[in-house]
Amino acid sequence: MSAYTALTAAGYRAQVRDRTTLFFTFAFPLVFLIVFGLVFRGRDVEESGFSYLSYTASGVLSWGVANAAVFGIGFTLMQWRADDILRMIRMSPAPLSAVIGSRYVLALGVGLVQSLLFVGVAMLPGFGLVPAGRWPLLVPVLALGVTTFMLLGVVIGSIADTPESVAGIANFLMLPMAFLSGSFFPLDAMPGWLQNLSLVLPLRYLNDAVSSALVGRGDLGDIGTGCAGLLVFALVFAALAARVFRWTKSS
Repeated sequence: MSAYTALTAAGYRAQVRDRTTLFFTFAFPLVFLIVFGLVFRGRDVEESGFSYLSYTASGVLSWGVANAAVFGIGFTLMQWRADDILRMIRMSPAPLSAVIGSRYVLALGVGLVQSLLFVGVAMLPGFGLVPAGRWPLLVPVLALGVTTFMLLGVVIGSIADTPESVAGIANFLMLPMAFLSGSFFPLDAMPGWLQNLSLVLPLRYLNDAVSSALVGRGDLGDIGTGCAGLLVFALVFAALAARVFRWTKSS
């Protein structure tokens, strides 16, 4: 068995056994969907013709997938470093690519299950989400989103040394980003300066691409722009992660 396969299998077993974390990973975004779906049920955004649900479903899905990618790898790297697991892996023939790659596959799997569950619930009669004809493009968009935000999680997990610091840094970044990027409320309803500010946030590009692919708000150009923005941020986060990654607390 290769190091990559062993790490992936071990990571899968650890995730399945942690029932509490597993439950909230999938349930947390659904809570927001249910709340916003009930509050804004039947209401449309002025001048756009799209329902509030089409905005919030796409945004909450993007935020949920991104959040899981950030927290999943962030906590894992911090805990493995604290428990000297990373040091032992470093002393073995396993390369760093096997460590990150195994977590990447798990993150993609979590994102896929999240998306299927979320869209399935959003399509129920009580919510009535109708996917656009280009919905298959959601798969590569979310895969790129998971890649980008997992790399951000690697940065966080490399600089944080305690669970509290991982949670603090990740929440400090992800919660404001969700509001400023239009995950919970339509960007069209925000002041122009906030819309411009959102252009420097990676979640904005994931939101736009997911919204265009899932509900057809925008065109293929919006998906391309969103993917291009995510790719730029992925490269930035990858370069930063390569600089700050630590096998141990001191190196």
